[in-house]
Amino acid sequence: MFSPQGPSLRELAVQALSSVERGYDLLAPKFDHTPFRTPDAILDATADALRPLAPFGQGLDVCCGTGAGMRVLRPLCQGRITGVDFSAGMLAQARRAHPDAEWVRADVRDLRLAGDFDLAVSFGALGHFLPAERPALFAGVYRALRPGGLFAFPIGAPQPITSAWYWALLGFDLVMRVRNAVRRPPFVMYYRTCPLHAVRDDLTAAGFTVTTVPLTALGRREDGSPRYRLVLARRPGTS
Repeated sequence: MFSPQGPSLRELAVQALSSVERGYDLLAPKFDHTPFRTPDAILDATADALRPLAPFGQGLDVCCGTGAGMRVLRPLCQGRITGVDFSAGMLAQARRAHPDAEWVRADVRDLRLAGDFDLAVSFGALGHFLPAERPALFAGVYRALRPGGLFAFPIGAPQPITSAWYWALLGFDLVMRVRNAVRRPPFVMYYRTCPLHAVRDDLTAAGFTVTTVPLTALGRREDGSPRYRLVLARRPGTS
């Protein structure tokens, strides 16, 4: 799963026993050599789905990490593109990779960016927020967007109970719950706490109008449904 340039088992253990912020600071130099970095296939499928809605003005990557989302924002946005994250280590890597973008260190659970973005995206971040924290996250993104602005992010379909991935993800979440019950500070990373119906409800409560489109390039499940959908949360109004 990891390239030779990726972290060792010991480094991953140290990260998992740290806080989320400290853990990602430690992992940042090798993060792009792990399977945790959003695959290019997901980024490209997202960009393809958003392209008919482009061009956008200014773009924002929420929980940007090392800046993978710039692959989506740069060709779609005509104005400045900005990444926000609370890990100084991840932002340092992002600045090196994308010196033409702007980078902001902030906790997105209390996001105070001015409302002048036309497109916000996020990749692989929802599992770092407990369900009770999602309303604050979505409210901050809502404030950051112009009227008529769009918040877009891919979300995977649940794994069938017969799948090995179902049991692997369930096991991971159970291990994290035990870890967080016995050690502080917590490391919040769960794979099964953000089902589409719950995310849709929280976005609607924040004021967004929500639709989804299938990302068919990423394949379909055995029942014919898409493996991934792109959530499109629109702030009402016109810019």
